[in-house]
Amino acid sequence: MLYGIAAATTALLLTALLTALLRLPALRFGVLDRRCRRPLPLLGGVAVALVTCLVSAAGEWTGFAPLDSEFMRLLIASGAVAVLGLVADVRRVKARFLVGGTAVAALFVVPYADTGFLLAPVAVGWIVLVAVGFRALDHADGLAGTVGVLTAFGVGICAAAEVMDQLAVLLSVLAAALTGFLMHNWHPARIGLGACGSLFVGFVLASSAVMTRAGHDPVSSAAVLYPLTALAAADVLLVALSRRLAGRPLLRRGPDHLAHRLRRIGLTAQGATVLLGVAAFSGVLVGVLVHMGWMARSGALWVGLGALVAVFALLHIKPYGPRRQPYFPVGGAVRPPAQATSSQVGAQLRVRNG
Repeated sequence: MLYGIAAATTALLLTALLTALLRLPALRFGVLDRRCRRPLPLLGGVAVALVTCLVSAAGEWTGFAPLDSEFMRLLIASGAVAVLGLVADVRRVKARFLVGGTAVAALFVVPYADTGFLLAPVAVGWIVLVAVGFRALDHADGLAGTVGVLTAFGVGICAAAEVMDQLAVLLSVLAAALTGFLMHNWHPARIGLGACGSLFVGFVLASSAVMTRAGHDPVSSAAVLYPLTALAAADVLLVALSRRLAGRPLLRRGPDHLAHRLRRIGLTAQGATVLLGVAAFSGVLVGVLVHMGWMARSGALWVGLGALVAVFALLHIKPYGPRRQPYFPVGGAVRPPAQATSSQVGAQLRVRNG
């Protein structure tokens, strides 16, 4: 217990410090994303992944918490996924490169002795889906980190119930690292997770959940695993349906994710993140209760039904409208575009007139 508390506290402080230090190198070397027309450094995921792996491995080096081979494979595979995501942050790579690399890493962490070779491909596919889903959640300030913290606590409780102490410590360290990262990622974010951090977080959470449920009935396992990551799955489904119906390429980026649509109906950036965080907490709570045997497996059906209702409701919000173009003084006068409102014109005139 004391070791877990010390490890989590160390991870929180180190991640908060390292995230702040990595912001300037990201700006200097152009490792940026553009969000709300502002450059966003993307090396926050490096801090989360590096601190999580190092603090978790410190138990082996110090002798306080020796690691078994299965846990070491998880750490190594997770680190490999983080490196893969870092490559995607630094230079443009094709999506199949990320998906294929994540699938290869998942092959090394699936417990084949418990899942069997028939269910192993399903487990690998689910791990890849969750990792990609968390990368998709990194579209709004604070969202991926908030959902990651909630999910890590949920999966950690399930691992502790199965007396998997090493896994529970890893997940508590990950939750603490994400909390330290959120100090710099809450709106307006000063740094982002990027593919490095989002793929790493999704991979660790999905792999840990699979290891926790290994050996249980497949139907009951599905009733636990889906609610734990229902929000990420809903975002992937929403984006896929939206781009399919609009005739857009599936891999073409656009403002069509969950938080984007909530912003279009009037929610603030913080409000959208809080609302989606509450939705993620509800799913995680159902997953934990089903795992502990305190709720029937049918609880997962209600989570799935709620997610489908939300997806089809948000599909009616059109995300692909024309973007507002900036306007500039021309010839000593302000000439706004046709779609500018009177309040925008007034604000521009006040700025120009001092």
